[in-house]
Amino acid sequence: MKIYTRTGDGGLTSLYRGGRVPKCSHRLEAYGTLDELNSVLGQAIANLSGDADWLKAVVIELRRIQKELFNLGAQLATLGEEKPAWHVVAEDISKLEESIDAMDQILPPMMVFILPGGHLAGATLHVARTVARRAERAMVAVNREGAIDPLLLTYINRLSDYLFVVARYVNHQYGTPEPPLNQA
Repeated sequence: MKIYTRTGDGGLTSLYRGGRVPKCSHRLEAYGTLDELNSVLGQAIANLSGDADWLKAVVIELRRIQKELFNLGAQLATLGEEKPAWHVVAEDISKLEESIDAMDQILPPMMVFILPGGHLAGATLHVARTVARRAERAMVAVNREGAIDPLLLTYINRLSDYLFVVARYVNHQYGTPEPPLNQA
């Protein structure tokens, strides 16, 4: 299979199950940002090193989230209300919430604002969080043009919360916390 098709050279691209849209559409911006987020998560995984059980669990979870982002993108790339074979379900959101709660039990309480940073993997997860927030903004724009499944907006919102907590968790586990905002 060739990687290039030449069908997008005029500024349009095909959606899953038919339809063509301009490459500058909000829909494409949204699932393109999800693709970027997926890549940043891959970079975060590449920056995780060691063989501790907590680390293996984080990698497994991040790989699951990468697949869920692919599913979310497939839904955004499908016009109408029909869901593609791959789609986000309520259980995906529940898993994120359960993970947030479990990590919060281990983390010290946040008493001040923190600056993104810490261990390279933790800092990369902070970048992922900001990309998730941008994806959410793009998805809200798509939703204003035509309703999308509300589960998608809930998922991406919860994912950015998860990414904030997992960044703190990774930094905590590596012993390299983020600097507090009020530190000179």
